[in-house]
Amino acid sequence: MAQIDPDSPVPKYFQLREILLDLIESHELAVGTAIPSERELCQRFGLSRMTVRQAVDHLVSEGRLQRVPGKGTFVARPKIEMALRLTSFSDEMRSRGMEPGSRDLDRRVIRASAHLARELGIQPGDEVHFIERLRTAAGEPMCIERSHIPVALAPDLGDHDLTGGSLYELLEAHYGLMLDAGELTIDAGIADPDDADLLKLPRGGAVLLLQQRSFAGGVCAELGISTYRADRYQLRTILETPARRT
Repeated sequence: MAQIDPDSPVPKYFQLREILLDLIESHELAVGTAIPSERELCQRFGLSRMTVRQAVDHLVSEGRLQRVPGKGTFVARPKIEMALRLTSFSDEMRSRGMEPGSRDLDRRVIRASAHLARELGIQPGDEVHFIERLRTAAGEPMCIERSHIPVALAPDLGDHDLTGGSLYELLEAHYGLMLDAGELTIDAGIADPDDADLLKLPRGGAVLLLQQRSFAGGVCAELGISTYRADRYQLRTILETPARRT
């Protein structure tokens, strides 16, 4: 096992963070197992309790460790990387070997407000399907999806069962709406009490708020507003240097 280098310019708490991360990523500390207590880490690495706590606090805030009051600190489940591409929740979960699920919370037809009409490219007062669903993966609640779809594009959408199915697959199969482009905005937020209960988060738990417009052949087919558990998701993308002008 690596040791703390007292002569290194790297802070001792950060060295300990790296050692613990190595143990987690090499599976020497498996998901769900307790890490050594603060006292044990102090003795093993010759560190003060404040230094050890600082290292553990960092890993907790990063979602790599989880504190359970009265029991200890445990290795957390790895977060799911959210794909920054136009894909359905169902497809994304299946690609990770997890079975997607869905529970209807609300389904109705509403009249588009001026704001909603602008987002969807329709007229105020036009009919819009509103579909609110709790999405799960392997039985665990992951997000709440709220979709707005013009009735003119999918007239009898409300008659179709979406339990465990993909809305995008349904739009393509039954209405010929192949989603080929989109716009995505992501914000950090705090779950409201009702959403927190549905997602099994503590009151005031952190969430990712996604607003996405999806297009089919240049027509906005859906405005989706989704609330994702921030403790189960992280964002990853590829950064490229823009081409320099010559």
